[in-house]
Amino acid sequence: MENIKEVILCKFGEVVLKGTNRGTFEAQLLRDVKRRAKLIGNYNVRCAQSTVYIEPKDEAAEAALDAMYAQMGKVFGFAGLCRAASCEKNLEAILETAKAYLPDQMRGVKTFKCESKRSDKMFPLSSPELSGEVGGAILEAMPHLTVNLYEPEVVVRIEIRDEYAYIHAGQDRGAGGMPLGSAGKGLLLLSGGIDSPVAGYMMMKRGMEVDCVHFESFPYTSEAAHEKVMQLAAELTEYCGKIKVHVISLTHIQEELRDNCEEDYFTLLLRRFMMKLASRVAAEQNCHVLVTGESLGQVASQTLKALCVTDDAATCPVFRPLIGMDKEEIIRISRQIGTFDTSILPYDDCCTVFTPRHPRTQPELEKVVAEEAKVDVESLLDEAWGTRTTEVFYQEI
Repeated sequence: MENIKEVILCKFGEVVLKGTNRGTFEAQLLRDVKRRAKLIGNYNVRCAQSTVYIEPKDEAAEAALDAMYAQMGKVFGFAGLCRAASCEKNLEAILETAKAYLPDQMRGVKTFKCESKRSDKMFPLSSPELSGEVGGAILEAMPHLTVNLYEPEVVVRIEIRDEYAYIHAGQDRGAGGMPLGSAGKGLLLLSGGIDSPVAGYMMMKRGMEVDCVHFESFPYTSEAAHEKVMQLAAELTEYCGKIKVHVISLTHIQEELRDNCEEDYFTLLLRRFMMKLASRVAAEQNCHVLVTGESLGQVASQTLKALCVTDDAATCPVFRPLIGMDKEEIIRISRQIGTFDTSILPYDDCCTVFTPRHPRTQPELEKVVAEEAKVDVESLLDEAWGTRTTEVFYQEI
């Protein structure tokens, strides 16, 4: 589109509700946008009037605007985003830009209406008058269209802002939530299943920076199982940019529990060891909470009593963002964020090793602690801690 300057407009969500510390949230949001922009091309990024403006600075950046737009759809903190044509704030320029820009944006459309918003109240036309003028120009350029004020296929919006006017054919929903890094740091217990990556995503959406801990049981679990989890971590970088994964072996702990404790307590005891080790990682990495993908009643270790038993072993709060969701809801989000296909790869993780035939669903804490005392807890924890390795993943485009 010759002579058309196309930009991306990203509209704030919950950030606008913040008071005197709003600037901190805006800074976090801009940091994420600028990091992504550097991965794609040369863009000017600025913030004004509860909107982030992203403007290509050269032809290569203009050609990569589709990729940039896709990235902005993954930035937490935006309620909506759109591609728009910018022009001078006078009626002639607005009408000419609308006639040149909108035909490509409205292919296959039969009905539309126009809405205008004037942040600059010095603009000489009222919002209804401006909408009428632009609507007439659209009909002149695309006579096959019909105005429908009640159920239009497309709502054309004209925004008169601080420096320029912007014209676009509607906006898409943003990722929502709060800017990444605005809500502290948590440690996600990342397995190879469907649930835990979704739990991590949900906490990122609320502004939490996330590290991960993964427990494995080589040789009972395979290298392919390890690579599956690392792939899930890499996929989550689409939303956070960088993620650190701490890997700890539970092999000897599982063998000791199998050999010394009642079989039906095995899963509960193993979960308690996970919580103890995760708490150590959290303390070392300055994570304030643990995050798990557990959903109430989904499996035997996720009954109310079982969750209380495992929480007893943690030394920091445990967040469970999926606690009230059913499996279909979790799968829907997993597909949406792009982790589902990896999660269903047929490689077992440590939670499926030595699974009891009849696990305890209504455990009493005293009995669980008594079973736990049959093994040397501190020695096993120290040994497992010594197996820890760390991998770091960065977003790639």
